[in-house]
Order: sequence, then C-alpha cells, then structure tokens
Amino acid sequence: MNDSQQAKRNTYQIEQAPSLAWIRKIEALLRQFDSRSSVSANTSEEIRGPETPSLSVAVSSLLCQYLYTMGTKGNTGDNKTRSSVSIFIVLGLCCFFYLLGTWQRSGFGKGDRIAVEITKQTDCSIISDLNFETHHGEAGTTIDLNSEIKVFKPCDDKYIDYTPCQDQSRAMTFPRENMIYRERHCPPEEDKLHCLVPAPKGYVTPFLWPKSRDYVPYANAPYKSLTVEKAVQNWIQYEGNVFRFPGGGTQFPHGADAYIDQLASVIPMDNGTVRTVLDTGCGVASLGAYLFKKNVIAMSFAPRDSHEAQVQFALERGVPAVIGVLGTIKLPYPSRSFDMAHCSRCLIPWGANGGKYMMEVDRVLRPGSYWILSGPPINWENNYQAWQRPKEELREEQAKIEETAKLLCWEKKSQMGEIAIWRKKENCQDRNSAATMCDPEYANDVWYKEMEACVTPYSETSGSNKVSGGEWMPFPSRLNAVPFRIQSGSVPGVSIESYKEDNKSWLKHVKAYKRVNKLIDSGRYRNIMDMNAGLGSFAAALESPKLWVMNVMPTIARKDTLGVIFERGLIGIYHDWCEAFSTYPRTYDLIHAYGVFSLYINKCNAEDILLEMDRILRPEGAVVFRDEADVLVKVKRIVSGMRWKTKMVDHEDGPLETEKLLFAVKPYWVAGENNSTSSQ
Repeated sequence: MNDSQQAKRNTYQIEQAPSLAWIRKIEALLRQFDSRSSVSANTSEEIRGPETPSLSVAVSSLLCQYLYTMGTKGNTGDNKTRSSVSIFIVLGLCCFFYLLGTWQRSGFGKGDRIAVEITKQTDCSIISDLNFETHHGEAGTTIDLNSEIKVFKPCDDKYIDYTPCQDQSRAMTFPRENMIYRERHCPPEEDKLHCLVPAPKGYVTPFLWPKSRDYVPYANAPYKSLTVEKAVQNWIQYEGNVFRFPGGGTQFPHGADAYIDQLASVIPMDNGTVRTVLDTGCGVASLGAYLFKKNVIAMSFAPRDSHEAQVQFALERGVPAVIGVLGTIKLPYPSRSFDMAHCSRCLIPWGANGGKYMMEVDRVLRPGSYWILSGPPINWENNYQAWQRPKEELREEQAKIEETAKLLCWEKKSQMGEIAIWRKKENCQDRNSAATMCDPEYANDVWYKEMEACVTPYSETSGSNKVSGGEWMPFPSRLNAVPFRIQSGSVPGVSIESYKEDNKSWLKHVKAYKRVNKLIDSGRYRNIMDMNAGLGSFAAALESPKLWVMNVMPTIARKDTLGVIFERGLIGIYHDWCEAFSTYPRTYDLIHAYGVFSLYINKCNAEDILLEMDRILRPEGAVVFRDEADVLVKVKRIVSGMRWKTKMVDHEDGPLETEKLLFAVKPYWVAGENNSTSSQ
C-alpha cells in the first residue's frame, strides 16, 4: 500500500470513529433491552403506572443525537455527498423509531416499561397503586421463571388469631411449673401452616393515633370477656361497635395519668432521663399508652392466657407489646437496656426461685434506672385481708424482695401506699460478697437460654463516682449522639465514623422511601417493624410521635447491636426469623426488611418468613424490601402467590447498584371471601 492509499485509509477511519461509537451505544442499548424483555415475558403483569421510555423511543433518541453530532462535523469534497445521504438515512430511521415508540406508549403496542429514574418520577400518594419496574429487576437470576407460581390458599377461619409459637392447644401439653407452658413452643416443620391467616369478617383499618389509644373497632378483636372480668378496674368497655379504653388498670382504676404523675414525683420522667420502659404483665398496656404523653416508650409484654387478647388489644391501640412471660427462659433483650421496669399487680412471684426474676430484670436495667412494684406484697399490713392472703406469707414475700434488692445494689427511694420504687445504683463497688455472679461474657446470650439465679456484674469504672456503662444523654439528644458502647469500642466492627455514616445513609434511604410511599409520614402507619435493625438508624430517621418502630435483631446477625439501639432511646427485641414472631396476626402497619433474605439464605425457607410477614401485617399494610436484585426476584415471585401487589425500583443511587428495592402492599380481604390468591 502506497503513502497516498494509507493516508486515505487513516482519514476514513478517523471520520468513521464517531459513527462506530454511536453504533456501539445502540448495540449496548439493544442488548440491555433484549435481556430485560427475555425476563419480563415470564413475570407477572402489574398495574399500569407512570410510563417510562420504551426501547423504540430510546433508540430514536440515540439516533437523533447521532444525527446532530454528524451534522455539526465539517465535511469537504467528496465527503459532502456521502454525509448528506447518511443524514437523510438516519433522519428517516429517527422518525420511524420515534413514531414506533409513540405507538407503543399509547397502549396499543407492547412497549417496555423501564423505570430509568424511578425515584425522581414516582408519585405514589396512594400506595396501593403499585406499578413500577426497574432496569435490573430480574436480570441474572437463577430462578426458573417458566415454573408455575405457587398460590397460597387462605387458612381455615378458626386460625384468625393464630399465634404459632404460643398456640393454646400446644401450650397445654407442657408443664405448668414456672410458667413453662406459657413460654414459646413453636410447631415442628410438619405442623406448620402454609396458608394465609385471614382477617375476621368486618375488619377495618384501626383509628389513627391518638384516637386509637382510646378506641378499637370491635370487629378487629371481637372478644368481650375482659369487659366483664375487668369492669370495675376500667380496663376496657364495649360501646356499640367499638371498645373504649378509659385508661384504667388494676392498680390505677381512676386512670393512668394520675398514676404516672404519682410515679413522676419520684422518677424524672419529664426531662428525657427516662425514655425506655419494660412493663411486665402489661394487661392492655394502658401504662404504655399514656407514657407517650411524656415522650416515654414502653416495651410491654404479657402471656397469652385467660386474659383473652390483652396483647392484641395493646397493639390495636398502637402501643408496643409482645406475647411473653417471665418463666424459665431469659427475656429477649440485651443487658443494660431499659431506663425503668414496672410491675403493676403482674402476678410474678418476685421473691421465689432465689430471686432470679428480679435478677433477670436487673440484667436488662441500665445503671441508674428504676424498678416499680405496685401491688402485693407492698403495704401488706393494710391490705392482707382485701387480698385474702395470710399476713405471714406476705411479710415473708416482701422481706425476700427487699433482701434481693440489696443484693442487686438497688436503693429503695419511696413507698407510697401500694407503690414501691427502687433505683439501681450507678455503680456497685460495695456489693455483698455473698452474691453469685453471672459470667458477663454471656449477658446478651439470651435466645432460648435458661434464666439463672445469678447477678449480672456492672462493667468496670475508673472511680466510685463514675456511671458504670457510661452516662446516657437525655432523650431526644441521645437519639443521634454516639452511644457509649461505640465510644468505648465494645461493639466489634463499629467505629464512631461508621456509626455516623450509617445515620447519614439511612436518612437518605428513608427520604427515598418517602418519595415512593408518601403515606409513611402521614400517620397511616403507626406500628412499624424493622426486621433487621442494625444500629437502629432506620428508626431514628423515622422518629415521630405519630409512629414507633419495633427494632428486631436477628439472632444470627453478624453484629449484635441491639444494646446500641436501646442506648439511643429506641426499643427492640432479639428474634430468629426461622420462627414465628411473638405477636398476634395483623399487628403491624409497615414492615421494613433490609437484607433479611440474604441473611437467611440456607438457614430456613423464604416462604416461611414471608408467610409470617403476611400473618403479622395488617390488611392494606405495606412492606419495603431492600436486598440484592436476584434475592428480590425470588421474593417477588413468592409474594405474587400471596395476593400482594409489588413494584421493584432502583437503588436511590441509580440503576447500576445491584441492591434494589421492592415495595409491596397486602390487599384487603377477610375470612370467607372466595378471592383469587395470586396477584396475577
């Protein structure tokens, strides 16, 4: 090849470079849309929503950009004719693809709906209009998309209030000693229900807070026994088609407000010092309901027993509560968690079993916190006849309580009638040497671990005037302050910097959630659960008097940070999602599942977890999944057989992120309806 020919070849390659670049862009776009459509053809069709660019419109846009680029390049000599022909050809293709794309978007074509900028375009003020797709929604999955979607049928109507791990018939097969039969006893695999627990006929959306504190629709929990059994104590009254809760309790029949004010005369409840409370044997949780007035949040628990549906009533009112009991197993909370613990005639034998129930409460109380005992045996001298119990028995019971309190380094601060208040010392360097000490290494190892009659030691301090475990700031300052557990380096793998970064990330995530589901801030969702709570930053970003968050720490989590969550002034609980949660059906309005299904891969069946989520989610409740794309594809297919409506959207940082979001809504349906279960 001579020099003249070589020069012409080089010139031709240079001139063609822009064309080749644009051709490669179009080829890449075609490959992307081709892989997308190959998956979309096998997935369920969703409700139409805001349209996004189709393949034809996208190609048309690229061709027009190419036309502009080539048209603005100067050409001379023979190239002018060739360039003019190219421009006319491309212009024709541009017009063709534009018209084709317009036809597809009109609804007569079968155009792709790809949510390129979903978090910017979406207006989902009515969350049930779920209709979004995503660039990476189902690419790369190993699931057989041609397989038939499993359809889950409704359970029999008799399971309307089914609580798998506190099932009454199963409970009666266990010993009654030490309340063993009221503890968690989950069904074996062969006895699990693989169906959808129905809502009762007539079920309605609960009232918004604060009206829900005082009124619950009768149809949602149709049980009247407490209205008779507790009539004189003002627990609950039946009025027309609603239950009314006057705010009374066994020890405060004239209302919780006056009772709380009495406690506040001794305990600092108005300045944020007391934020988290453990209410043992809570009844219908009226104490917790009225503590919200002081910006105090209570974790209430009671067994599923003859007081029918007491925990269910608490949650219907919008008050945190779980089914639980002080029996033989440790409470599912970390050490040094609560600012206050309370028992109002809770029927727990505090002086029995070597004082181990008081020792267990001491484990979960932080230094400087309070314990209130209201009712027997306090003030037994004046009440033994009314209680119909022997004086000697009551005297001995109170003596054991007082003795155990001293062993635990609790100081008695007040006794007002039947109310006694103790304060746990901020440190305890002068502890009685007779105390049997627990191994501090296992202070947070509680899941199905037997309760012990030993004392959890205080953490070491540099002086007698220092607070063991560090001083906690008052709430709400403590919500975003760096917790002492992190400052001291006692949470492996979590630094001050990573904690602050986690807070920033979840502020951004929650902001993105609210762009999609604008009901999150409206008060529509009162009871919220975070299934994998991490450092509690999701709950912190949501903090509002309109809602509360149950922060769940999976027992298999890579880092146990539940203590950090409590130190922030939030509440939470340990749980293994391979089992049912300790609550009634239909008790949460919104569930957040971040990385849950990646965490439980090869641990248990995703179907079981999703069926449990369906059980505890209210009709028309919402779920936000955040996980890897391939994991969410599997989740999406399963819930499409559970009546749920879904939409998958990109990560807020863009479509190139492999982590995606799946929004879901459980539709309204009740027992006896013959609806199709599949969302298709």
